[in-house]
Parts: sequence; C-alpha cells; structure tokens
Amino acid sequence: MSTTENGFTDEERAAMKARAGEVKAARGRGSNKQAAEAQAVLDAIAALPTEDRTLAEKLHALVSEVAPELTHKTWYGMPAYFKDGKILCYFKAAGKFKTRYAQFGFEDAAQLDDGNVWPTVFAVTDLSDADLASIGERVRTAVG
Repeated sequence: MSTTENGFTDEERAAMKARAGEVKAARGRGSNKQAAEAQAVLDAIAALPTEDRTLAEKLHALVSEVAPELTHKTWYGMPAYFKDGKILCYFKAAGKFKTRYAQFGFEDAAQLDDGNVWPTVFAVTDLSDADLASIGERVRTAVG
C-alpha cells in the first residue's frame, strides 16, 4: 500500500471518504433510511472482488439468519451490523486494504467479555460449516 504525504494509504483515505459519505447519506434518507442502508450493504458486497464477495455473502447470510434484529449498514464502505445504533460486528475485505486475509470483527457493543482477554477480530480466508457455526454462536452471544 502506498502512503500519501498525510500519512494515510490510498485505501485508508478511500475508506474515510466512504465513511463521510455514509454519515451524510444517513442524514438525508428519511422514511426509507433502513431499506436504503440495507441496500447499500448489498451493493458494497456485490462490488467486492470474487473471493471477498463470497466470504461477505456467507457472513451476511449468517448474521441475517442468527440475528435478524440487527440493522444492516455500511461502515467505512464495508458491511456492518448494528444494535441500538451501535456497531456490533463488521466484515473487512482483504482486497479493499490489500491485506493477506479478510476480517470479521466485533466492536465494544458486542457482549463477548470472557475473563480478562478474548478475541474480537478473526482472520478469514475461507468459511467451512464449522467456521460458520462458530461465528454464528459468537454473533448470538454478542447480541445478548
């Protein structure tokens, strides 16, 4: 990744620009806000390169199934899932940031606390049925 003169990579700058657009769009969506935000997630997934798109589609279907109460929105241009207006979990595509693996992560609103140390972000290169079951359980726990 190339770093620009202000210290951010081109990919990081694009993500910040996407986030600013998300905030601006959310202010002006009116009564169809939730539907528009959910469609933005589907559009973001569809725009991903094949490998990332396959992972994102599986994770989106999983989160939608195990936690239908979550709101779907993009977050820095990536699929994310919110509870009570707070981000709960998200997908970060490998191709977007030119990294070796995609990530599925949980934020502070997730109720994953387990002792003094617990995982909140997972590297994802493929998703077996066992992997999906494990992530599904974590999403259920995170929702509370």
